[in-house]
Amino acid sequence: MKVIDIIDRAVCAGKTRFAFELLPPLKGETIGAIYDTIDALREFDPAYVNVTYHREDVKYIERADGLMERRIVRKRPGTIGISAAIMAKYGIEAVPHLICGGSSRFDLEDALIEMDFLGIENVLALRGDGLKGENAFRPHPEGYAHAIDLIRHIRNMNQGRYADSEIENCHPTRFCIGAAGYPEKHAQAPNLTADIAYLKEKTDAGAEYIVTQMFFDNAKYFAFVEKCREAGITVPIVAGLKPFSTKTQLTLLPQIFHVDLPEALATEVTRCKTNAEVRRVGIEWAIMQARELKAAGVPVIHFYTMGKSDNTVSIARQVF
Repeated sequence: MKVIDIIDRAVCAGKTRFAFELLPPLKGETIGAIYDTIDALREFDPAYVNVTYHREDVKYIERADGLMERRIVRKRPGTIGISAAIMAKYGIEAVPHLICGGSSRFDLEDALIEMDFLGIENVLALRGDGLKGENAFRPHPEGYAHAIDLIRHIRNMNQGRYADSEIENCHPTRFCIGAAGYPEKHAQAPNLTADIAYLKEKTDAGAEYIVTQMFFDNAKYFAFVEKCREAGITVPIVAGLKPFSTKTQLTLLPQIFHVDLPEALATEVTRCKTNAEVRRVGIEWAIMQARELKAAGVPVIHFYTMGKSDNTVSIARQVF
């Protein structure tokens, strides 16, 4: 089932659905940890499961002659395979991420064809990050610089138009396209108004729903939704939450994800002497957030689990 249909049913029923995100295992590991996480969270009737996509990384290996050799590696492959395995084993819809970074438009199209063959109907279309060490995002020479270009590509495939214009009578795909939104604006956007204008272009291009970056202040989510509606964005906006779990996240989360931490949360975490105490504070904070979002009628609350289910289980038991 398409995510947009899942959301529409939730809205009609006046129910907030639970969803979560998983990371593919590191290369060489098994899919067992993925199954363990899903097994722990199945009782909350997940609407769908997102599976992240990780682009290539750069490693420098010292050779015998003392020179450094540059190697390109992918540490977490398997997004499409994991998505298909989840659907086959659990009957839960999977939403693989697809990113522009590191791929040509033909590579992206091949990945989408593979998803279509496997019966995957949903995809989250993202630009992705730049390579480690690069100051700015650099697209593949035959790829896309922005998520909107990937969204248009998927929409074209849904209409039977593929990247290779010489192919005629192409099979139309049926993808439901999701896009990312940033309640506190994308790090590279000049301001929130400009970022929302770009988001409007993505929905006009074919994105059917939006899932937000993590946020820790619900007021920013509600203000973001209001500004989106004022800008003419009518698609559902899924709320993304991440349970706070370690003291180092006081600096890491703002640095990596460019989010603000409310003063009350930061103060409570600072007072904690152990990460176990931090985890309890994070669970209580996320429960508070989720209950308020649910009371406001948010159709889906999406949890960034980072592959760890225990704190999400504690939150979901109090909310869903």
